[in-house]
Amino acid sequence: MPVSRREFVAGLAATPLLTSVPSATQAATTAISADRFDPWLEIDAAALRKNVAVVSGLAGKRPILAVIKNNAYGLGLTTVASVLDPMPQIKGFAVVKAEAAIALRDAGIRKPVLLMGLFSDRDGEELLRRDVQLSICTDDSASRIVRAAKKAGQPAAAHIYLDTGMSRMGIPYFRALPVLRKLRGLEINIEGTFTGFTEESDFDREQLGRFIEITDAARASGIELGSLHAASSHAVFNYADSHLDQVRPGIALFGAYPSDFESERSIATLTPAMRLKARVVRVEQLRAGDSVSYGRNYIAEKSTWIATIPVGHTDGMPREAVNGAHVVVNGSAYPVIGAVSASHTIIEVGDEPSVNIGDVATLLGPDHPAIHPNQLAASTGTSVYDALMHLNPTLPKVLV
Repeated sequence: MPVSRREFVAGLAATPLLTSVPSATQAATTAISADRFDPWLEIDAAALRKNVAVVSGLAGKRPILAVIKNNAYGLGLTTVASVLDPMPQIKGFAVVKAEAAIALRDAGIRKPVLLMGLFSDRDGEELLRRDVQLSICTDDSASRIVRAAKKAGQPAAAHIYLDTGMSRMGIPYFRALPVLRKLRGLEINIEGTFTGFTEESDFDREQLGRFIEITDAARASGIELGSLHAASSHAVFNYADSHLDQVRPGIALFGAYPSDFESERSIATLTPAMRLKARVVRVEQLRAGDSVSYGRNYIAEKSTWIATIPVGHTDGMPREAVNGAHVVVNGSAYPVIGAVSASHTIIEVGDEPSVNIGDVATLLGPDHPAIHPNQLAASTGTSVYDALMHLNPTLPKVLV
């Protein structure tokens, strides 16, 4: 069964982190050599633009604050931002790490950038010099921003982050009003106020009620709040009342459905904006009784052809892919067998050697239902967030 975002986040503590993380400014390449065997990612600019248009339509043409945290959900921070930045539907970008915000400015991204996380005094000064909007997410965030603005010698812009029940980040709603009153008179331009949902439908409604109650009270007290935003990709699809002044989607922009694949696909069509590719490096015929990979989980019952793809779990292919995932070669989907090792995936080709060394294999993308990100998640019993965010950030990216 596919895993919800809540279950995915809960399981992160038990998930080993990637040990090799490149610079967030790593640029997309213009082409992949025709004789390359190692894996790469294709980022489909047209699909990104199409998904933005779909999300905009679902949100009633409200402005989109594009969440491109976590290396743009695996697709490449600056690669994605460079495509979205010129689009009129995109109001700006949101990230959670100071390094990512700075990388966007270094890459020439000019639209507003919001840092949704906490920041050090040193980072605050640098972020304001780069015209990054900061978050008032703790009791002392406003004073941090004022100090940073004085050091930077320029005005500060910020969004207020209210915690309405996630208990992750933000000022708890039930004691927020006294904190907000202290903002009056400070030299901080409040550009927006936001919250985040737990994505449990009944509680989301309670959260929205809390958010509206506190923002109404704040405005009645003369507190400037800017644009209100709460709707993630899940809420864009499932909770129209939460769209407010602007929406704040992430994964839907990249062509994956946030929670219920079938029901959300019936609402609107998204196009996966990535393809994980490599070339076949080995084709061999097994005899009856021959086994495949670690643990001998696959033993051939008869003579059959197999092929090896140089993509493993270090690249982002789930170990659980052997439980029903497929790889597409020459338009046909072949099942993953044996065990996904660190650097290799093996597929069962069948009775005939219909795959050759050098053929392009696609493990994730829009070109066949079997390799759709949501289908990969369903086949492996994991989350679509895993399917994208666990792509190795060192994979070369080519913008197509």
